[in-house]
Amino acid sequence: MIVIAGAILGALIGGFTAKRRKGNRLDIAQYAAVYAIAFSLMGLIATIVIEKSIT
Repeated sequence: MIVIAGAILGALIGGFTAKRRKGNRLDIAQYAAVYAIAFSLMGLIATIVIEKSIT
């Protein structure tokens, strides 16, 4: 669940960042994809840490 939330949040932040920098549609898509991947990876690491700390 954390991974999915991270992907959505990252895509939104990336899209808004590219739009604020006056990027075209492809720039917005690329920023959204990169931010979504980065935030998903952070969510995955957070999930692993949480799961390991519980057991």
